[in-house]
Amino acid sequence: MTIHFLTLELVFTAIWLLVRVIVWIKNKRIDWKREALLLLMYVNLAVIIRFVFFPRETVNGEVQPLVFDPAAVFPLRINFVPIVNILRFDTPRDLIWNLVGNTAMFIPTGIILPILYKRLNCFWKVTLAGLMISPCIEILQLPFPSRATDIDDLILNTLGVMIGYGVYALVKKLISLGKRG
Repeated sequence: MTIHFLTLELVFTAIWLLVRVIVWIKNKRIDWKREALLLLMYVNLAVIIRFVFFPRETVNGEVQPLVFDPAAVFPLRINFVPIVNILRFDTPRDLIWNLVGNTAMFIPTGIILPILYKRLNCFWKVTLAGLMISPCIEILQLPFPSRATDIDDLILNTLGVMIGYGVYALVKKLISLGKRG
């Protein structure tokens, strides 16, 4: 069975909209400012879905589908040993793409989470939230033979969240200094 990128994004979008409509009905109002921030998280997650589940390479400009083959699921491709797979990249370019890509795609998460959720008001809380999001993604990759679950991804994704929170905290500090001055 193949899952096309556009199909998965449409399903993700439909679920997102359904949840938002249920919240609007329950609350009997729409908080447009919060919805705008949630839209940023939606875009962030859509980008993560693209790069985590679908091959980076395109053919004739099209994203290649994700293949689900129940016969090829086992043995699971899980690496619990840090750095082992990083040392196996064919070229320095692939290594850099992996390191930078796995880190960079989670930087927006570290920025958006403390804006959306006031309880995530410190570095460690945002880091813990990022540390909880990444394993969910890694687990969702398990049934797809072309994807692998790797501790390095968890580490790099969490590092991205940490950097994102650092950017958020720095901008917040600069804004508060600007208001005082």
